[in-house]
Amino acid sequence: MLGATFADPWRFQADPEVYLLVAFLIGAYVYTTRVIGPRAVPGGQPVVTRQNIGCFVGAMILLFAASTWPIHQIGENYLYSVHMLQHMMLSYFMPPLVLLATPTWLMRLLVGTGRTWRVVKFMTKPVVAAVVFNVVVMVTHIPPVVNASVQSAPLHYSMHLVLVLTALLMWMPIVGPFHELRISDAAKPVYLFLQSVVPTVPAGWLTFAEGVVYKHYNQPVRVWGLSPTDDQQLAGAIMKIGGSIFLWSLVVFYFFRRFATNWKEENTYRRSPLTFDQVKSEFDSTPAPHEKVP
Repeated sequence: MLGATFADPWRFQADPEVYLLVAFLIGAYVYTTRVIGPRAVPGGQPVVTRQNIGCFVGAMILLFAASTWPIHQIGENYLYSVHMLQHMMLSYFMPPLVLLATPTWLMRLLVGTGRTWRVVKFMTKPVVAAVVFNVVVMVTHIPPVVNASVQSAPLHYSMHLVLVLTALLMWMPIVGPFHELRISDAAKPVYLFLQSVVPTVPAGWLTFAEGVVYKHYNQPVRVWGLSPTDDQQLAGAIMKIGGSIFLWSLVVFYFFRRFATNWKEENTYRRSPLTFDQVKSEFDSTPAPHEKVP
């Protein structure tokens, strides 16, 4: 709950709107995959895979954990570092799971083939998606915006919604259900590496800022004994180090997957030389050239 008193940071607070949201998403996913899916997918093809289901479960766990007690309450009222962790869960960890949980047929039903598809196609271009997402990240760290959002529930939830939507756009070229909108495995490491560079600006600003940047978090009750300055520095470290480790891990994964594919193709070719019998058979099946009469 926004605007809570600072008496007890660990007092449990229910978030019924979050419970309803998660329940609605689970119900909608089950309904679409059990009722709509069998009619939308050609016979013999799976409606959803185990990967889809596993990623959906992971996405719902992250959404619930980031939006309820204790992360939500402490992050909104006591520690900006926890607020930063919450934002990373909603923008870095959850969106790729949401996309991996969504079958292609379901996304095509949601987007269609008209104006919405054209908008999605444009907004998921790597440059457009990266710029839009990073602009939103920068704006959400401006002190007046942060101080206002934690005091206003509509603004707070609107910012979270925009952050999640733009994060989904940013992740679409990597793991989106539309394979035609994905970039190549060779381009993915470059794209993800550049995504890890932009957060350096607000992270460095938080780490080296003099004084308290966000007045809302300068209050008497200190969780874990962290001072406002220590809290800001920890938030910067979470944003820079935590985000970079996650993105760089994916960079390494896609780089070696690309390398492994090339290595396999080259070695498969080398391990399959022509045998003498294959060469002899090819010569025997080739008609002899006609001799010219002098």
